[in-house]
Amino acid sequence: MAKMTIRGGDLDLVEYDFAPFSPGDYINTLGFEKDYPLEISEKPVTVRVPARIHLTVLDMNRFAPNRPGGGGFGFALQLYSTATVECIPSGVEIHYTRVPMLRHLVAVLQKVTGYTGGFSITVVDHERKHVGLGSTGSVLTAVAHAVNTAIGSPLTTKQLRLLVGHNYVEETATGEVVQGFETGVGPAAVAYGGMAVLGDELTLICCHPFAKDKNVFIIIPPVEAEAAGESEFNVLMNRARVLDYRDRELKAYLVLMDLIPALIHDDLRRAGDVVWEIEFRGSKRAEVEHNSFMIYQYMSHLREAGFEFVAMSSVGPTIAVVTEASRAEVEAVLKPLGIEIALETKVDNEGIKVI
Repeated sequence: MAKMTIRGGDLDLVEYDFAPFSPGDYINTLGFEKDYPLEISEKPVTVRVPARIHLTVLDMNRFAPNRPGGGGFGFALQLYSTATVECIPSGVEIHYTRVPMLRHLVAVLQKVTGYTGGFSITVVDHERKHVGLGSTGSVLTAVAHAVNTAIGSPLTTKQLRLLVGHNYVEETATGEVVQGFETGVGPAAVAYGGMAVLGDELTLICCHPFAKDKNVFIIIPPVEAEAAGESEFNVLMNRARVLDYRDRELKAYLVLMDLIPALIHDDLRRAGDVVWEIEFRGSKRAEVEHNSFMIYQYMSHLREAGFEFVAMSSVGPTIAVVTEASRAEVEAVLKPLGIEIALETKVDNEGIKVI
């Protein structure tokens, strides 16, 4: 793969070489490896994890393909993926389309725990990829927890979250993997449920129930922008970094002084006001503009209609509306815009479950 340039400012220009490598190479164990007492399950283990809405990165300048972090916040959705893991004598059998990514994760967990047997892994994801719902992070988290449970749960949820973040990869067309972008928001939100707020280095600052019993409407407008690969890299590592130099302090202030108190007091409208302000700030602005200004137009109509919480997820184009209003009320606003509700759901405030 070609080298790509990261520019965060006039004096900040570096090249990052997306060099593919074989699954299982370049593992970061974080010092967690030791002689764990393992209890191998004789039965398959199935883990269910929610999807996530990733609302923003706090500072793209603290975030790169070889450095997970950057902070941010997001929440879990009642849209699920499952991973079923069975311990077998040897080898790794993967029944899922994204084999290299999972082989790498399994190699990480085997090295950390010392498990020398094999696994048969079957994944069923929520089938909405690269639209801002966190399919990759959800699947990795599901598999990590299923593998861990199948060998006696030697690792904690925090350790698994950090291992996923520091070994986050995307697969290539040749069956290799490359390091990917990871803030840690997705694995935290889907692990614990509710809204998760993270600082740099995947540090969990706050995790709190969010919008209990409120409706969540997912809208996926038609856009031509790419939300993965080189196009995503250019958004995240160039324009987004420049804008975050200007707005990162404001975003961090809004999270600390307004968003977290809104979560604690279950104030959906106040949380929505914070998120709406951030839609026009820093890296979030770059992500929205990447999908065209039509995204702003759609979201503005929804805000002007009075819905409490309207935001684009990740690099988009998914828009999430969290509200007490009914489906009919939301559809009435969307119909003149020529777009529809793709999914009606609620916030998942429970997180991962072994089922």
